[in-house]
Parts: sequence; structure tokens; C-alpha cells
Amino acid sequence: MGLHIVLYQPQIPANTGNIARTCAGTNTSLHLIHPLGFSTDDKMLKRAGLDYWPYVDIHYHESLETFVKMTESKTNAEVFLIETYGTQNYTEFDYTDISQEIYFLFGRETTGLPKEFAQARAENCLRIPQSEHIRSLNLSNAAAIVIYEALRQQKFSGLG
Repeated sequence: MGLHIVLYQPQIPANTGNIARTCAGTNTSLHLIHPLGFSTDDKMLKRAGLDYWPYVDIHYHESLETFVKMTESKTNAEVFLIETYGTQNYTEFDYTDISQEIYFLFGRETTGLPKEFAQARAENCLRIPQSEHIRSLNLSNAAAIVIYEALRQQKFSGLG
């Protein structure tokens, strides 16, 4: 049971490394959906994650379809898509059920999630409020914001 950050075809190794570090620090699982824009041996990825890699519960998925099949096979899983065009704020959902598997799915840094995929799941498409001065927040910052809101609602269960 628990919280999961899912990255769809991430392209920037430092973002993924920073997110991995956040996952290690929050006991959050990290899922990477192929193809990746870098090698997982990339030194920038390792540098951003520093010596925390042994503490990252990491899962790889060959495609978005295989990830979806995996979550649909679970009876207690919910997937939330984090996109700039989501109509609901990420704070408007109740993440307090710690027996539920909660997956926060983030799109590519440059193009986000496939539009048709997101539109078919509009009721679970969430956004982080931001000004009109930027296109989007940095991926690693967005992941940290969302995961810490879920943890806050769960009273930081399992963290010291």
C-alpha cells in the first residue's frame, strides 16, 4: 500500500534523480514508463539522487498501456494525472486512506501526457495552481508538491 510517483517518458536525468531522492525521503515508490530520454546509468541522474539510490523502490514499465493494465488489475488503486490543464486543484482530493494505492502520474517535461489519454481520464486530471507567466513548474518541484500534500493529509504516516 502507499504512494507512488509515476513519470511518463521522462527526458531530463536531473529531474528524475531529484524525484528519486524525494521518493527515498518519503517512502514513495517511483515508476518510470519507457522510453526514457536517458540511461538509468547516466551520471547526472546518479548525481541528483546521490547515495539514496539503494532506498528507492523503483519500477519500470515498457509503456503507458502496461502501466495502466498493472493499476487496473489492483482493486484499491487510484491514478491521478497531474497536468497544467487539469480543472481541479491537487488539494481538492482526499488522500487519507492509507490502505489505498495512490499513483500520481506526470507527463514528459516537454509535452506532458498524451492528450487523448488525459481527456479520457479528465475526472482524475489535477493541476497545481500557477501564474500565467510560466508554462509549467519544474517536474521535480511539482512531484514534491503533490506527494507532500498527500503525506500531509496522511499525517506524515511512517515518516519521522
